[in-house]
Amino acid sequence: MDAADIEAGRERWQRRYDAARKRDADFTTLSGNQVEPVYGPPAGATHPGFERIGWPGEFPYTRGLYPTGYRGRTWTIRQFAGFGNARQTNERYKMILAAGGGGLSVAFDMPTLMGRDSDDAQALGEVGHCGVAIDSAADMDVLFDGIPLQDVTTSMTISGPAVPIFVMYLVAAERQGADLSKLDGTLQTDIFKEYIAQKEWLFAPEPHLRLIGDLMEYCAREIPKYKPLSVSGYHIREAGATAAQELAYTLADGFGYVELGLSRGLDVNQFAPGLSFFFDSHIDFFEEIAKFRAARRIWARHLRDDYGATSEKALWLKFHTQTAGVSLTAQQPVNNVVRTAVEALAAVLGGTNSLHTNALDETLALPTDESAEIALRTQQVLMEETGVVNVADPLGGSWYVEALTDRIEAEAEEIFERIRGLGHDGSITAGILRGIEDGWFTAHIAEAAFAYQQALEKNEKRIVGVNAHTGTVAKELEILRVSHEVEVEQRRVLGARRAERDEGRVKSALEELVAVSRTSANMIPAMLEAARAEATLGEICDALRGEWGVYREPARF
Repeated sequence: MDAADIEAGRERWQRRYDAARKRDADFTTLSGNQVEPVYGPPAGATHPGFERIGWPGEFPYTRGLYPTGYRGRTWTIRQFAGFGNARQTNERYKMILAAGGGGLSVAFDMPTLMGRDSDDAQALGEVGHCGVAIDSAADMDVLFDGIPLQDVTTSMTISGPAVPIFVMYLVAAERQGADLSKLDGTLQTDIFKEYIAQKEWLFAPEPHLRLIGDLMEYCAREIPKYKPLSVSGYHIREAGATAAQELAYTLADGFGYVELGLSRGLDVNQFAPGLSFFFDSHIDFFEEIAKFRAARRIWARHLRDDYGATSEKALWLKFHTQTAGVSLTAQQPVNNVVRTAVEALAAVLGGTNSLHTNALDETLALPTDESAEIALRTQQVLMEETGVVNVADPLGGSWYVEALTDRIEAEAEEIFERIRGLGHDGSITAGILRGIEDGWFTAHIAEAAFAYQQALEKNEKRIVGVNAHTGTVAKELEILRVSHEVEVEQRRVLGARRAERDEGRVKSALEELVAVSRTSANMIPAMLEAARAEATLGEICDALRGEWGVYREPARF
């Protein structure tokens, strides 16, 4: 790019920066020196390929979505939490919000993630252990008691039974007196990544996509601020994928949901802003920063050139980041504080929109109050003390970072072509569905995970406390243990709720839900009625299992 074009871009950025709202904050170094809000090539300089880097708030958004960077608004501190029953988790949420958390992120237990009630035989021993147990809308009432849902953004990490959980959240908001059209938050809903990596599905892909399409339509029409899909690369990376695989598989899934929206006749400029993303921030500092920068650039280009998006917000890739759980070690667990801080800094320098920092004890159990506070304070130290919020994309123009960004982008583009080649019609969706059925994704992730494990065993890659620097004076940690009494009490309360509700209303609502599933009508209103009647999660999911069957992954050798 020649000097005149670079200077014209700088002037465009300056006008947008001047017009934007900035935080009332000190944007100087610790020594008191003023810093510019962004840095670029010197005046009069040429820079080949600068159009791929650009300026913050301008296509291709490599350097961020906003001209102000974090001077306008810092990332949302959104700590992921859930354990035991709804009352216990409600107390943790209030602690997080009181300590400076900016939004809620709900972790559900395994029975809930699999669409099972707490008294289901398959739930035995699992209730409340890896997240909060939610059996009906009444549990949602308790979960958010004293927390005004109209005023707090709420993220929910669940995919298989995401839609029935979402309508229970809507019922809880209704009972608070909230205006549902003003609700704001994110529902994960990403079923593709379940088949690819996490394995928490209920049905075959097609019925899940039916529900997701209904949800996209409903939110676009009724709850425009709410994001019905958070496309998740986090679980893909945690399963062993490389950075480029995480990026490519995640964005491919996102393109698949764009194709789903278009197939429903939705306007890409209306529904694409409702798609958000969820990435892992792993321990290789610069590779992660490059991954985030490449993600924005790839998404903007494909949405514009392949899917016809014209509005700026439709081209924006907004993403939440969680530090890498798989990088945490049971050995010398206090070292995990350092790992998490480095990973969080990479996410911030990559321009994340919201962030969860893992606690030091999460490789052993759910976090204690103390370790959860340390994780929260890690973000606050980065935000308040380090100066990283003062300059937009401070690593932009680094030869190393730009080369890494280009390389990861090129690897992702190669993977997109391979996915398209798997399908019968050249679409991303057809390629994903074929790749799921053939085990293509899981095989490539397994190969990457095996290669990394071999490198560890050969000491080519090193982890402090595991295969390097193993001596320690550390003592055993006290960890959070979820009492068996949680399950006993949850089952008792569930039984009492069933005894008190109007069984005729529940039966009628479930029959109507199944009847609607046999038509092309949107299923959300019927599911809402079932939730209002206090139909349980298991009952709703079982009604649909009876209609759609269950999906079993083909055996592969």
